[in-house]
Amino acid sequence: MPPKKDYSYQAEQDVHRITLYNTVYPEHQHRARKDRLYIHFDFACFYAQVEQLRKNLYGIPLIVGGWRKENGTVKGIVATSSYEARAMGIKTGMSAYEAYKHCPYVCMLQVDYASYTAISKQVHHILNRYSHRIERYSMDEYFMDGSFLLGKEEPQIRRFGEQLQRDIYEATGLYGSIGIARSKTYAKLASGLNKPRGISLILSDGDERMYIHPLPLNEVWGVGRRRYEHLLAEGYATIRDVVKHNQIDTFVRLFGPHFGQMLFQTITGQDQGRILEENDEYSPKWGVSYGHTFSEGSTDAEAIKGEFAIGIEMICYRMRAYGIRASSFGGIIGFDQDRYPSIGFRFITPSYTHITKYVYDAFIKELGPKIDAFCAQGMAIRNLVLGTQDMDKTSQMNLFFRDESEQTERYKAIDHINNRYGKGTIQSARSLYRVEGNTHFLERNSG
Repeated sequence: MPPKKDYSYQAEQDVHRITLYNTVYPEHQHRARKDRLYIHFDFACFYAQVEQLRKNLYGIPLIVGGWRKENGTVKGIVATSSYEARAMGIKTGMSAYEAYKHCPYVCMLQVDYASYTAISKQVHHILNRYSHRIERYSMDEYFMDGSFLLGKEEPQIRRFGEQLQRDIYEATGLYGSIGIARSKTYAKLASGLNKPRGISLILSDGDERMYIHPLPLNEVWGVGRRRYEHLLAEGYATIRDVVKHNQIDTFVRLFGPHFGQMLFQTITGQDQGRILEENDEYSPKWGVSYGHTFSEGSTDAEAIKGEFAIGIEMICYRMRAYGIRASSFGGIIGFDQDRYPSIGFRFITPSYTHITKYVYDAFIKELGPKIDAFCAQGMAIRNLVLGTQDMDKTSQMNLFFRDESEQTERYKAIDHINNRYGKGTIQSARSLYRVEGNTHFLERNSG
């Protein structure tokens, strides 16, 4: 039997991309099939918009996530960029130095999660005036149940979208695009058709054929690079190709009976996705993960271990929040110099657990000597990724950790205090060791 969820937990707090899933899985869908409308609101260049507003930097090429050292050296990673910067070829995920080469006078600012989170919550409050079901899919994206618009004329639905945009702009000074469609997937695709301020209504078969079906398949959530390559090899490049051939068997053969069928329904707009509110019973399908890129490479072994301790604390906290445990963990260690390729690693605990101490002890036993060796050889570590690989969603008794019950109560008490008074009110001594730097750009994903 799964453990009862404790809603005092804040599993998605400070998560850069609050993405609970990357497609519409069966457990996220309505059981009863009927006509529905979905609304998707998506801010344009959210972080950059906030910074342009706060510092009156409109019209200036701007990136969030980069900075210059005292000697002028450019460091960091582009978390997002303004439209002015994008026009010069600057993209999310590239190094700040590469962005600087595209535009030597680009304005570089640091990520300010507190400000972005505050605005995100403000927008969520506004949306609650429009619909009884709201899902904050990410810090800058929201889904709404728009089924109350069924039967309305198109001009009336468009006026609804325009009023929603106005209310958000008047309250925050920020703008975004809206997509309204008959499936959750198509609403998300529709909001991207007319960025940064457009409203796209996909209300009929004809609308889908004209605006959605021509889109390339890799714009559909769930179709990553490798799946897209498999589909291209089968002759499927666009949504139209899949709809036209209507061969679900191909998807089952390529991706398995369950995911293949689900992906086919997603691409063809047949999903009946639920609006997942924050109090929905939810647990990550693929586990939880944590990633961290340092300002600069470090050869301080104790600081590196401290950074992993922080990641393990985050992962275990989120597992306790979701009511899951794991016994296998893996990740990547990346280095500052290109001549050292990133290495993968894996470690296991004797049994399923979400106790931070157990996971950290297993990590140190397996990875501690390797981190010491890397640092001793001058191999500066620049980034780390850590995640669960094998999960258990039951509350079955654990025979391997004799003091698990006592430890669980201890960590729940710590969680309760941190939930109430703020993250970090109580933290382990080992997590106080950190890699020094101008920024700690976090990219965490619950997967």
